Amino acid sequence: MSISYDPASAVPSFEQVRTSLASQINDGTLAVGTKLPTVRGLAAELGIAPNTVARAYRELEEAGLLETRGRAGTFVGATGDETLSRAQAAAATYAEVIRGLGLSAEQGVAIAAAALR
Repeated sequence: MSISYDPASAVPSFEQVRTSLASQINDGTLAVGTKLPTVRGLAAELGIAPNTVARAYRELEEAGLLETRGRAGTFVGATGDETLSRAQAAAATYAEVIRGLGLSAEQGVAIAAAALR
């Protein structure tokens, strides 16, 4: 597992960690059931505060991508597959709406990208 983190970035540290993990979960790089490093372990590895990693883990858990199993640790959750399926279904619906409005695919992508920022 490799976390993309740039201490000089204007993007908050927890957001960089959260986004990097979410991307790896959604693209299958981190498979369901993969055990993640402890909060303190990952924080030490990245050179950031443990609370920063804890916030990223907490937000990913709230999104259903991670699950904490008490003292056993934090794992990639099975609902991550469901999250990806829901996102794909939403994208398909969005594509139908864009086509129905007579907009090009490029315009639709630009609108979606702006909304995600």
